Amino acid sequence: MTLRAITLAFLGAAIICGVTYFNDSVLYQTMFVGNHMPMSVFGGLLPLVLVVNPLLRRLFPGTRRSWLQPFSAKELFVLVALILPACSIPYSSMMRLMPRALMLPHHYAKTDSSWKLLGKDPNTLIPATTLLPKRALADPDYDDGNALLGFVQGSQTSPGAAHIRFRDVPWPAWRDALGLWLPMFMLLWLALTGLALVFHKQWADNEHLPYPVVQFAKSLMPDANGAVNAMFRTKLFWIAFGVVFAIHINNYLYVYNSEYLLEFNRSISFAPLSRLFPTFMRGGGWNLLYLRLYFTVIAIAFLVPSDVSLSIGIGPFVFTFIAGLLAQYGLPVNEGTELSPRIYHGMVLGGFIGLFCVMFYTGRHYYLNALRQALLPGGGRRAEVTSGSIWGMRLFLVAFTAMVINLVVLGLDWQLALLYTGILIILFVVLGRIIAETGAFHLSPGIYPCVLIVAFMGEQALGLTALGILFFLTTVFILDPRECFMPFMVNALELSSQGGIKHSRLLPVVGAVMLVGLCISVPLTLYFSYDRGVNWRDSFASTSVPRYAVAGVLAARTRLLAQDTLGQANSVRGFDRLALMKPNRRFVVAFAITFAGVLFFTACRLRFARWPLHPVLFCLWPRYAGYMLAASFLLGGLLKILVTRYGGAKSVQQLRPFMFGMIAADMLAGLVIIISGFVYYWLTGMPPKSYWVLPG
Repeated sequence: MTLRAITLAFLGAAIICGVTYFNDSVLYQTMFVGNHMPMSVFGGLLPLVLVVNPLLRRLFPGTRRSWLQPFSAKELFVLVALILPACSIPYSSMMRLMPRALMLPHHYAKTDSSWKLLGKDPNTLIPATTLLPKRALADPDYDDGNALLGFVQGSQTSPGAAHIRFRDVPWPAWRDALGLWLPMFMLLWLALTGLALVFHKQWADNEHLPYPVVQFAKSLMPDANGAVNAMFRTKLFWIAFGVVFAIHINNYLYVYNSEYLLEFNRSISFAPLSRLFPTFMRGGGWNLLYLRLYFTVIAIAFLVPSDVSLSIGIGPFVFTFIAGLLAQYGLPVNEGTELSPRIYHGMVLGGFIGLFCVMFYTGRHYYLNALRQALLPGGGRRAEVTSGSIWGMRLFLVAFTAMVINLVVLGLDWQLALLYTGILIILFVVLGRIIAETGAFHLSPGIYPCVLIVAFMGEQALGLTALGILFFLTTVFILDPRECFMPFMVNALELSSQGGIKHSRLLPVVGAVMLVGLCISVPLTLYFSYDRGVNWRDSFASTSVPRYAVAGVLAARTRLLAQDTLGQANSVRGFDRLALMKPNRRFVVAFAITFAGVLFFTACRLRFARWPLHPVLFCLWPRYAGYMLAASFLLGGLLKILVTRYGGAKSVQQLRPFMFGMIAADMLAGLVIIISGFVYYWLTGMPPKSYWVLPG
């Protein structure tokens, strides 16, 4: 690792953590990170290899000054690997949701009459936020209530000033809440980093997973002398790049000049067919009647095995048809509040838990040997386990234990704390596995650990305090995993391996980059929130997310009161909860069928060479991300099948530069559009018009 690469990595992470919230929440243009293949990172890699490196080779030939030499592939692998994990901080999976989840429940407690509860005195009403631990929320009453008011509608500026000063942000109102949640996030990241080290050896070397995102990054890397990659000398790459880049720039200009330009439409409507498929439409088929084409997704679908592409592509259609059938028989899959045990949740969580069990069984010898070596050096076959896996397992065990202790201190029984943390880790690990095996970089399937616990135990076995904590933990940690840490770290470790960098050298620097990202992103997000008020245009993050935990507890409270079991539920502790367990039958059946489906598909893939589907179908078949990616994955998968059938494996290899060209064009076009939006805002003072290269 060179000093130049490390310095640029800190600078890149600082830019991402400093700019993302403003770009996504204030300018509201194509997202700076947005998914696990951020255009700001991979789009920025292209100018380095296509412009900066050739200039350095021409201007400073043979120089001995390391800062003026062309970037080597090893440096660029390090640069991207260091930046990627920091992309999990500034928006969707952390800073978009956490501040609003910590402060806005107080706003709804003041404005929503259903959030008022009777106190001990029948004439006194107390806010429903008292159902959550006090230190888990920000302090709304600081500065005579202006901590809440300023967050909701923006703080008052000084006379003659356009913006508030940095010291005008009520920092003490956030001190206790951030003091709880930021260390918890760090412990979660440490635990996941340890497991990523353990799983990487098995996935990359033993199972040979494709890592499609890393494949693309590798295709851009220069040779040992800093010369451009041979792929850039192929015509197919530039044909695909030119066409896709021109489409995006044309469409972006069309947004501003619709009377002079023609738009290249990337969506196809099949709405007139809705009358022919009433069952499909009853299950929510409107989302799938508009087929959206994303060039990067088509390319990735071509790069991975066809069974993977087809499974991700047809999964949402299968789910929607099943949902329509169930609705026809009076079993709506989305009945209940967002964090209640819906049938839909059982159909997704069964897939995730099933895939984890299959994954663990496949590599059980390696994982158990790593565990034995971590606990008892010499207790397993040392030759099979790398030192990185051993120390990764130790890091995981320490961070996992510390996180469980934190949850106990917050108010959970140790049994529930252990169970919740274990499920949370499992779900994140499966997300990492999915991106390593499928390249599906847009992940938002709706996986909630609290739902799994409530569904199998029942509200009467948990009580309102435990329910409130479980719901709120889910809201903060995993409500929207589209930019979560584990997939970034999985790809970072593979990038490090491809660059020949030891993980033991990379990870301490990753930790430092993450700390810098936190120190930039947290204060800037709060500053923009108080300077402009919370972004109410983002109704999911500002209106829905802050309500989920309290709404779930209030609904449970109403049911327990109606059953006359509220007192018993609130008093039960520890293993006594097992005696009160009452699983949700509909959820459990849906969970069991999906779990069995994963096992069946896995067995068929191992037994039959021509089995056409992958068990990942049961993980990515519902929700927004599935609907957005389905058509493109289908198209890419079918294209690969046709090319293989009529051109053979050689034709598939020859078309790879074409696919890389489409991805590169998407990445660079997205970065150009983002930069253009900033320039437009700087010149006019008006937010730019929105254009989305990838799903928003």
